[in-house]
Amino acid sequence: MSKRDFYEVLGLTKSATKEEIRKSYRTLSKKYHPDLNKADDAVEKFKEVTEAYEILSDESKKANYDRFGHTDPNQGFGGGGFGGGADNFGFEDIFSTFFGGNTRRRDPNAPRKGSDLQYTMTIDFMEAVFGKETEIEVPKDETCDTCKGSGAKKGTSATTCKHCSGTGEISVTQETPLGRMVNRRACNHCQGTGKIIPEKCTTCHGEGTVTKRKKIKVTIPEGVDDGQQLRVSGQGEPGVNGGPAGDLYIVFRVKAHERFIREEDDIYLELGLSYPQAALGDEIEVPTVQGVVKLKIPAGTQTGTRFRLKGKGVKNVHGRGIGDQHVVVKIITPNKMSEKQKELMREFAAISGNSLDEYSSSLFDKIRRTIKGD
Repeated sequence: MSKRDFYEVLGLTKSATKEEIRKSYRTLSKKYHPDLNKADDAVEKFKEVTEAYEILSDESKKANYDRFGHTDPNQGFGGGGFGGGADNFGFEDIFSTFFGGNTRRRDPNAPRKGSDLQYTMTIDFMEAVFGKETEIEVPKDETCDTCKGSGAKKGTSATTCKHCSGTGEISVTQETPLGRMVNRRACNHCQGTGKIIPEKCTTCHGEGTVTKRKKIKVTIPEGVDDGQQLRVSGQGEPGVNGGPAGDLYIVFRVKAHERFIREEDDIYLELGLSYPQAALGDEIEVPTVQGVVKLKIPAGTQTGTRFRLKGKGVKNVHGRGIGDQHVVVKIITPNKMSEKQKELMREFAAISGNSLDEYSSSLFDKIRRTIKGD
């Protein structure tokens, strides 16, 4: 099945900005994450969304994709739209049919990079803000110590497959009205490896690898955000035929904070003020992710007023400065008052010429003028 358009996967158009791509990925990755979504297709959709984001969030990869789509121009005909799987009739077969061609075949014994792994790590809000050194345990395949990856029993070795002569491929010839058709496919005797193991290793049963739980030290980057990934080079599956190991991709899930709300590198905090504080002004202490700071509240402050604390946000994970903290004011209406408090409020209402049910946004100005005697 052909891949869906990456823009379609993220619900975007080609004119989407980098910010729109990021926001769409954050929304969809949370929606389809296997830890949160138990639907049968959640894993595949999560992988699809992640792959789309990895391409479209990188400017060079995005430009390449916008021009060529899913076809890799660096792979030519064999790796693009013409190349087929081991059992498909592809471009090589057509070339061979009409020209008898000795087309180049992949060496089954050539070194190949190992598969990548993905690990989801859940961290606290403050761990994401300041980073952390930690250790994780990942189940992964490791080269078998007994056979050193050969898959053969100790003291023995693999032999060349006599059915494919070590090429890993066999040719099937068919007579058709168009002439003789030659189809190449993976050798079913050696599974395309070109080798036969007469006596398999008793530890790995001929696989050459065994599954172990490996402890890996991880440095959580300072300022990492929910949904972002960290690549740990060389910590994926082992390579094949002496090839390099794959990589480990760690996807971060950040827990919500009880007070702070993060938006990119900025922090938002809702701050409750009493009527007197808002009307007369005050100097108060405000919590930030970096510690407590003092903030002057001007007289007559209204609900919804926003104060900016520059540089009190989160350090950008890519080193592009530090965000700010935004303090949003909310005036607290008392739900319980003593008789003395009620009496004073009624007295104030009488002085201001309004009943308690007719207070407007000018209330704070009236309180200030009354108390100051203006």
